[in-house]
Amino acid sequence: MMIPRRSYGSTGIEVSALGLGAGQIGDARLAEADVARLLESAVDAGITLIDTARGYGLSEERIGRHLAHRRSDIVLSTKLGYGIEGFADWTGPCVSAGVEAALQRMRTDRIDIVHLHSCPAEVLARGEVIAALEKAKREGKLRAIAYSGENEDLDFAIDCGRFDGFMASLNLCDQRVIDHALPRMKGKGFIAKRPAANHPWRFATQPVGDYCEEYWLRWRAMGASNFGRPWGELALRFVASIPGVSSAIVGTANPLNLAQNIAWFSAGQLPDYFVGSLRAAFKQHDSAWRGQL
Repeated sequence: MMIPRRSYGSTGIEVSALGLGAGQIGDARLAEADVARLLESAVDAGITLIDTARGYGLSEERIGRHLAHRRSDIVLSTKLGYGIEGFADWTGPCVSAGVEAALQRMRTDRIDIVHLHSCPAEVLARGEVIAALEKAKREGKLRAIAYSGENEDLDFAIDCGRFDGFMASLNLCDQRVIDHALPRMKGKGFIAKRPAANHPWRFATQPVGDYCEEYWLRWRAMGASNFGRPWGELALRFVASIPGVSSAIVGTANPLNLAQNIAWFSAGQLPDYFVGSLRAAFKQHDSAWRGQL
């Protein structure tokens, strides 16, 4: 099984087409030994992109603890802009302090990709948070500055022309970015989050109050065929088939799920007919469905 590498826009950074979302490994209830094994297994399998965030509990420091010795094998991505004691959220000083904190936590002298994490457009328009990232990039502390978010906030981030890359939800049930955002990202990196749509097919009935309820409603409304394949496989391979996607990040703390995701992804892109059918099902039933944060 081989995970291909793709260019992250025109930055010169190469990422694995399947990345690991490291939110779940931030859970303090997980044993350190289990986290270490999962991270090592991911890198051994060819996953180079590891994505985390300031808000993911112990995630950043665990990545530093267990992968610092393999720094040359991985591409580190994190998200920040908030949660630094003594600094107001979404200010230039908070972003600068967040970069320093992430460097320390992940035990590195540079971070490959740093995103502003769901930062509102009105904050971006003031300019200071972007300027703080640009300064850190000039100082060699990070290689690419990026934005993670949805809808109008993402639109502003794209149109301002100051970011090297972006992250947004893209999956069977969340496709609007394909037509509305990706065509405007020429030369930019793009990381697809939630490629499995939070697995709505787990539920026989509407999972009221669950994180994936909105996606379940969309999935049922679409009535799409899975072409006799597991929905998880179809979902991952669908995102891998969309032009302009640098990587799709899947979060897990379960080594069996990690192995299954790798096996499915390694099957390659879907046939054009499958992709076209899934795109048509979304477009037919799209009732102003918005990107999900």
